[in-house]
Amino acid sequence: MIEKFKESFREEAAELLNNLEATLLELEEDPSNMDTISSIFRTMHTIKGSSAMFGFDEISHFTHEIESIMDLLREGVFVADRKFIDLTLRSRDLISLMFTDTGAEVHASAEALVAEFKNHSAERIADRTREREAASELPARSAASPGIMLATADPTPVSQLAPAKECFHIRFVPGADVFRNGTKPLLLLDELRSLGDITLEPLTKSIPNLSAIDPESCYVAWDISLTTDKGEDAIRDVFIFVEDSSEILIEREMPGGDSDDLEGVEIKRIGDILVERGITTLDRIESVAGSQKKLGEILVSEKIATPEQVKSALDEQNQLRKLKESRQQDLSTASIRVASEKLDGLVDLVGELVTLQARLNQTSSNLHDAGLSVISEQFERLVSQLRDNTMSIRMLPIGSTFSKFRRLLRDLASDLGKEIDLVTSGAETELDKTVIERLGDPLVHIIRNSVDHGVELPAQREALGKPRKGTVTLSATHSGAHVLIEVTDDGGGLDTDRILAKAIERGIIAEGVVLTEQELFQLIFAPGFSTSQIVTKVSGRGVGMDVVKREIDALGGIVTVASRKGEGTTISLRIPLTLAIIEGLLVRVGNENYVIPLASVDGCIEIQDRRRMGQGDGRHMLDYRNEILPYVGIRELYNVAGEPPTIEQIVVVNANDARIGFVVDQVVGDYQTVIKPLGRMFKSADGLSGATILGDGTVALIVDVNRLGLVAQQEEMLRLKNDGAPVSEAV
Repeated sequence: MIEKFKESFREEAAELLNNLEATLLELEEDPSNMDTISSIFRTMHTIKGSSAMFGFDEISHFTHEIESIMDLLREGVFVADRKFIDLTLRSRDLISLMFTDTGAEVHASAEALVAEFKNHSAERIADRTREREAASELPARSAASPGIMLATADPTPVSQLAPAKECFHIRFVPGADVFRNGTKPLLLLDELRSLGDITLEPLTKSIPNLSAIDPESCYVAWDISLTTDKGEDAIRDVFIFVEDSSEILIEREMPGGDSDDLEGVEIKRIGDILVERGITTLDRIESVAGSQKKLGEILVSEKIATPEQVKSALDEQNQLRKLKESRQQDLSTASIRVASEKLDGLVDLVGELVTLQARLNQTSSNLHDAGLSVISEQFERLVSQLRDNTMSIRMLPIGSTFSKFRRLLRDLASDLGKEIDLVTSGAETELDKTVIERLGDPLVHIIRNSVDHGVELPAQREALGKPRKGTVTLSATHSGAHVLIEVTDDGGGLDTDRILAKAIERGIIAEGVVLTEQELFQLIFAPGFSTSQIVTKVSGRGVGMDVVKREIDALGGIVTVASRKGEGTTISLRIPLTLAIIEGLLVRVGNENYVIPLASVDGCIEIQDRRRMGQGDGRHMLDYRNEILPYVGIRELYNVAGEPPTIEQIVVVNANDARIGFVVDQVVGDYQTVIKPLGRMFKSADGLSGATILGDGTVALIVDVNRLGLVAQQEEMLRLKNDGAPVSEAV
């Protein structure tokens, strides 16, 4: 049993150590930030106490020594410098190692690191003392000089500085002519909904008889209970354009605070809420309170309050109760740990349910049974919700991966004598956890390549008129059913002449071959390719970028490169959001079924007598929404047997940041697709990312629109070469 708890603690400690690394890098940028220092101290204190509890005495003793030095830093005795950050990062790495290795060598490393820590802190304290003494000798400077950090009390923990949730009651009575000026009250309510947890009760008492209704007048009002951490000003901003023409009442029912503040707080009773709103009086409430019936029922039967008013009061009471319970809930129980194997098993079961639902839907359509159709529709809706919820559990922000690269870039730049900042954006972009896990190695190699080959040495940058400190930018954005990850550096860019010469030297291409710029850039991903003159511990063996290409291809993604000499390089990874279940558009070509990811589909159009018009093969153009749209037949690309119908369909998709059309025989409709991997026999099939099982048991191939777009372009270039046309016209 104790081993089970130890394993759980190891997992928690790994998270703490990852957070510690990120916090230390933040401290390096702002050494005087007391919130950051306190966070580091608390992390060390937590690891020390928990380690002792679970029998990791060596870790507890070592962390206690580091914590003591951290306490001096927290009290302002000295200020952290780069050497101090280096030592603390090494301590973090050693603590991580101690969970798996407790040998004599690790023990000796711990003692040596503690001694080095103490010596450095003693030097920093001595330097600080000399600064104070020098400052005290200057009469023009006060004892509390801005250049000296004075000891301060332990600041409020960061978690306590976060805004607390509050409960508000809002009465919104729109003006009768609110529709005439173009205002839509429902949009205002949707905006309120985005602020937090909300319940709405429409007040319909003012609605007249149908014969007296003016369609352009508003007769409905709303009682609203809102729990939010955005504050009252955010609520008032929602109504800023209608406050002059509407009646708006905002009352704070429960202020912010922690769980200790709420120990003695009682949830308001229904009667109290109705009295506060002026609907009834306390005397009338007390006069009916002795009955056996519920108070709300009595108030409605006595016509003291309307059903809507009682329902609104109940909603507010529930909001207050939920807010109190959520504040009193221990933060440690806000989430639970689930083994990834269990989560993968859940996704597999949901996938089977999706396939079963497709079979039920197919059977229902064939039998034309109304009762079965209703069951099928309800089942489809529930399976869809279950699928979305399950997939959302697997989705993680990619920032959890981004944060790991700060340390990598810092240490690598230091080893190479370079000064580089890492800038990240889009850390909140979510990806399937299995995709994130497999992105680690490719991103490591790309960043190492940018630091080593891209960004110049500080002296070189100054000579070129650039800032001494280079920048590597790591960004992520959603792009349809994919996530676009870009690694950009402001270095020297790719040397195309050198890449071409090296490729010819290694026999990757023949001399005299004409390549497009993108084809030339793609050479850096060839196995064993490197333009480095010497082999170092960072580069020179031609392994890293080959790993990038192989891993991204395995994920069904695409790697592209953009570079300008002297300005920098951008390597872009277009990765599918998930590898499990997607929404797809089912199409048919001959007797074959294909699924196109629905998020990539822009539209569908018809085309008649393509062969009669001389457009039976290759890539052609047509007008689509006042733009020239290139299109290609899937029948020709995959040599599907049979003659095409007279009227064909073109599915327009967004592929590689451009529109392209795929010609199919028939568009069947949307389809929830459970992605199954292709067997070894089909691994070399370009433009296919997997397969799925349809409701009738047949197999449909899933189209990778980005890769198929590239395949179509290559086919067109080959056709033009064979026809004698210039290759440049194909691009």
